[in-house]
Amino acid sequence: MARPYSSDLRDRVAGFVVSGGTCHEAAVRFGVGVATAVRWSHRLRTTGSAAARPMGGPRRAVLAGERDWLL
Repeated sequence: MARPYSSDLRDRVAGFVVSGGTCHEAAVRFGVGVATAVRWSHRLRTTGSAAARPMGGPRRAVLAGERDWLL
């Protein structure tokens, strides 16, 4: 699984867009995709942070259905 971009890069890209730059300019300047700049700036405007969401999900117990038999 890929790692998220650094918080520093996210903050710089989103801050650039929020301060008046376009998403296309931010993408070219910082070397990210235009859609990425759009998502990060939108997240900064709505939540106040451009930080990455937690990765992964809950781990399902594989043997949960066999618990009684095993014990």
